[in-house]
Amino acid sequence: MKISSKQVTDKWTEFTLVNDKQMSVSLLNYGGIITEIMVPDRDGNRENVVLGFKNITDYQANPAFFGALIGPVAGRIEKASFQLDGKTYPLEKNDGENHLHSGSNGFHQVLWDAVPFQTNEAVGVKLRHQTDPKNGFPGHVDVTVTYCLTNDNQLTLDYHATTDQTTPIALTNHSYFNLNGSAKQEVTNHYVTFNSNAFLELDEKLIPTGKTIEVDNSTFDFRTGRFLKDGTTTASLQHQVANDGYDHYFLFDGNGHVQITEETSGRTLDVRTTQPGMVMYTSNTLEGGMELAEGQSGSYMGVCFETQGSPASLHHNHISSILLKPDKIYQEKTVFSFGIQA
Repeated sequence: MKISSKQVTDKWTEFTLVNDKQMSVSLLNYGGIITEIMVPDRDGNRENVVLGFKNITDYQANPAFFGALIGPVAGRIEKASFQLDGKTYPLEKNDGENHLHSGSNGFHQVLWDAVPFQTNEAVGVKLRHQTDPKNGFPGHVDVTVTYCLTNDNQLTLDYHATTDQTTPIALTNHSYFNLNGSAKQEVTNHYVTFNSNAFLELDEKLIPTGKTIEVDNSTFDFRTGRFLKDGTTTASLQHQVANDGYDHYFLFDGNGHVQITEETSGRTLDVRTTQPGMVMYTSNTLEGGMELAEGQSGSYMGVCFETQGSPASLHHNHISSILLKPDKIYQEKTVFSFGIQA
């Protein structure tokens, strides 16, 4: 196993983690952005299975949040404000009248303090950042996110945060996966399985209404598995408001475990998380024409598994809270395991 680094701009460093099976993960200290994940297919061909820019400097703006760490609060906050202990906190309106992925001061545009490490079992990078209230959220928050690659082709993201004032925290990673490799085709052929009995209903602005919808007898039922194309070709209201696909928060029933397979390449992805749910986004609104490492961007070219708590809880009390108090520690983990279909 080994880890290498290279300076890609005056301030940005790209780290590359390589295990003994020649799987590799590359990431930036800027935004904690995963730029590339190279894994073999069933014939041993190593290809990139995440979307990323061809030109590294395009991550400066990164409107699609390719590969980025999202926080302090991932997702949309209704009307770009929330109330806490009788005080209203206004936020940047960067998604119409709403607030998305913590705005221009979000973690995706932070230069993180980065420390690479290597043990007998793994290689990784530990990223750290300390916030202040200028981002609109209360308190000073100390955040550490650790990326770790093992010889079992497991990429682990460990999230840790503390605060000096009660504040919302919902961290995630926004990688767009495409197990076809080198973005050769859309992800509609990916077969996905996870245990969720319900998801949060969205309005026409993609804001959760607070209502949960049971998945029974619908294209939102992944309990026994289904192809992603089922949600891109079905004319139901919830798919229509999400621009013909999935962009919904699913509540996990029990442990968070997502299985993804792609038949042509034979690649598999197994996602396990301590988080209570995830937003699954099939890049329905991904802007076309951006120059990616593997070609041009476009709808359905990647799928995000944004394991996280839901910011809808800031407006709907019956949804699990994302508030972190000063006497508590935010500690969550998501593990991405890559393999080959038997």
